[in-house]
Amino acid sequence: MDMKRWLEDLKVNKHVLPILSFPVVQLLDCSLKDFLNDSTLQAQGIQLVSERCHTGIGLGIMDLSIEAECFGAKIRFEDNEIPTVVGALIEDECDIETPDIIKRAKVYVETIKKTKLFMKDKPVFAGIIGPFSLCGRLLDVSEALALCYEEPDLVHQVLKVSTEFLMKYAKALKEAGADGIIMAEPLAGILSPSLVQEFSSDYVKMIVEELQNDEFIIIYHNCGNNVTKMIDSIISTKCAAYHFGNAISMKEALKQIPSHELIMGNIDPVGILKDGNPTLVKEAVHHLMEECQEYDNFILSSGCDIPCLTPWENIDCFIQVGNQYYEKNNS
Repeated sequence: MDMKRWLEDLKVNKHVLPILSFPVVQLLDCSLKDFLNDSTLQAQGIQLVSERCHTGIGLGIMDLSIEAECFGAKIRFEDNEIPTVVGALIEDECDIETPDIIKRAKVYVETIKKTKLFMKDKPVFAGIIGPFSLCGRLLDVSEALALCYEEPDLVHQVLKVSTEFLMKYAKALKEAGADGIIMAEPLAGILSPSLVQEFSSDYVKMIVEELQNDEFIIIYHNCGNNVTKMIDSIISTKCAAYHFGNAISMKEALKQIPSHELIMGNIDPVGILKDGNPTLVKEAVHHLMEECQEYDNFILSSGCDIPCLTPWENIDCFIQVGNQYYEKNNS
């Protein structure tokens, strides 16, 4: 698939593109743990979301624990909660080694293969973590931030191995049929602007240069609260599009970004979509769309992955109201 043309078409024929995967367990009537370990269920879920929400894409799971799991990290599973990494895995340079694609990562690769068997006319995206966010899960998040100052060489060693593995994993997803990946780099969003280029953007750019082409694109996601202070660094990664969270003003971000760059976001997935109601969803969507209406490079999305137990009446309302706005303004 010509993904550059797909992006150009999206700018003209806009529609809502939520980061939406986990709530499909409600439609499948299965446990989250079973869903995360079953490629057939995941492929069915991707199809269900694509058809119900008319997203025009197939979107795999945004699970930010699977790469660390390949390294050997301990993963905590709780009912209806996204898996999380427990504790630190790497303490010094002797502990660093690039792993194979194992456990649930293999399941997610298989999910893409199965999805592409029936979804041939829509692009299919897989989710992966970003290099600094993976580094933080291997070193412990708070420790990684401190080590950027105290032991930067160790952080760079972990980043190098993390980046090598992410390239390996992304290539496997690409070979399985993925047309692109959404790379979640949220931990970079709490770095100081003076550190983000060195410890995140330079490594993201390596992955982009290795993998991105006309047939395979990378969408960068960052839901940190410092994004508007590091726009230049983020854009330097040369990703095909950028997705930002609700911790920032989307309008302020758009003011700083070249008009040819495609930007997505940023309805609050918890406060509005999960814990709100259709009336609150409508108000939030209308406010954001009016605020950003002058920017032709803006696409409405959730600010981050929509939580598992989000009511589908809120999700349906979000997509319906957003698409009605686009239809009205396109007519």
